[in-house]
Amino acid sequence: MAAEDAQPVPPALRKVLDGAVDLHCHSGPSPFPRRINHIEASYDAARIGLRAILVKSHHHNTVMDLLAMQPQLAAAPTPVYGGVALNSEVGGMNPSAVAMSLRMGGRCVWGPTVSARQHIENHKHAHGFPTSGLDLLESEVSVFDESGSVSAATTRVVEVVADADALLTGGHLDVESMKALFSVAVAKGVRRLLVQHPDFVIGASETDVEELVRMGAYVEHEIAMYHPDVAQPRWPIEQLVGWINRVGPERTTIGSDLGQQGNPLPADGYVYIVQQLLDHGVSEKDVRRMIADNPAFLLGLEEQPA
Repeated sequence: MAAEDAQPVPPALRKVLDGAVDLHCHSGPSPFPRRINHIEASYDAARIGLRAILVKSHHHNTVMDLLAMQPQLAAAPTPVYGGVALNSEVGGMNPSAVAMSLRMGGRCVWGPTVSARQHIENHKHAHGFPTSGLDLLESEVSVFDESGSVSAATTRVVEVVADADALLTGGHLDVESMKALFSVAVAKGVRRLLVQHPDFVIGASETDVEELVRMGAYVEHEIAMYHPDVAQPRWPIEQLVGWINRVGPERTTIGSDLGQQGNPLPADGYVYIVQQLLDHGVSEKDVRRMIADNPAFLLGLEEQPA
């Protein structure tokens, strides 16, 4: 059920790719235009032997999508997991929305993305983020209360995540908000923390990233940022290799951030980026750690790699 124009997978890459986990698949439905739906994403992932995918929407709880699609997904080859992003469409830092998503099978809670002040400010400057074309009446979401402290609702969200042993990401929060969120998360016992695209929208410095890693976070880099067939930002692969060398493969993950209309399929993104990393001297062992072992832990499929 993957798109008919999917690219073939070179046999030499199958061994490296087999068992990878994509924590950043943007299949539909969504207010943003999507190339594939969640069922098609499962079949696309199977082309390269992915073990699982996590499907993300900025606007709604994808667990409900998956439950509605269960008859079709039951026969699909790659397991698909969902979660909820804490934007204004679900009430922001809403413990009830988090509890529903996780207790109905969700594996991830994304911090505010399109509703984060950092995202809103960046989006004003057209940094490559899509537009839905719909008036969604979006509003800003913060992890802080009016006094400047982490809000009670945010703390309760973190407690629900900790109880479920689920993944918590910093979303598109600014660095200081993310540090505050993760500090509470660590104190409450959250074991799976993820910083996504630190150099896109978030604007984290190397020092910021190192501090977040010391707090226990992993750092995800997105294939879409480095793929020549994605309009922006088309960063050079050397930038990704530099991040891997600074943070280490032990705390690095790679997700597709693909599925949007007009962009490469997620599986083709993995084929491209893995070949590029190997060609630029990253070992097969380290690539496997970043695309398979680390994301499998974050999704709750395995315990933390040694």
